[in-house]
Amino acid sequence: MNLNNVSLAMTAGLVSQLPGKIIPTYPQIALCGRSNVGKSSLINKLLGRKSLARVSSEPGKTITINYYEVDKTLYLVDLPGYGYAKRSFAERNKWKALIDKYFSLDSNILYLQLVDLKAGVTKSDEEMISFLVESELPFAVVCTKTDKLNKTNRNLNLEAIRSNPLIPEDVEIIPFSSQTGEGKDEVWKIINEYCDAVKDYYRNNSSAEETAE
Repeated sequence: MNLNNVSLAMTAGLVSQLPGKIIPTYPQIALCGRSNVGKSSLINKLLGRKSLARVSSEPGKTITINYYEVDKTLYLVDLPGYGYAKRSFAERNKWKALIDKYFSLDSNILYLQLVDLKAGVTKSDEEMISFLVESELPFAVVCTKTDKLNKTNRNLNLEAIRSNPLIPEDVEIIPFSSQTGEGKDEVWKIINEYCDAVKDYYRNNSSAEETAE
């Protein structure tokens, strides 16, 4: 995959700006998590860029869904962060409307649920994880900011997340640091496996339809 061939394909700040379907319909890797959990930093690290995805100086200020097209193969989708207490009522409603619409789209989406390793799984994280599980949506958990902890606390916090009863045992949990690059290869492995599975699904279904005809 050519990571030099990346662009911001679309930004949606209103429900009306979200398409029913995106053309071309590449697989989507959607990043969800609290404000300031490190979604933009993860995108920049994955793509080897410093500032492709803007890191806001004010958590919770930006409420947009940003689609980054990667080598005409997939979209990395940066969802607006949740759980920022200083948002106004109107801003919280805007966030909810955008997210509700995105989750209703008929698309091939793998969710990366980001959790700040130092903070652990917050109440807002639990609500999002419960929604993903109940909706039977595929997801992995990425524990960000691992470099902020010493080895002992890092291991303790990782174990607490792995043993969280809301997270199914088969869900992969990846420690990640945008500073050191830890976990970058593991995240790409999950992304590539998902994209390959989507391709295989459509290839097999196309073959079945051709045979039926």
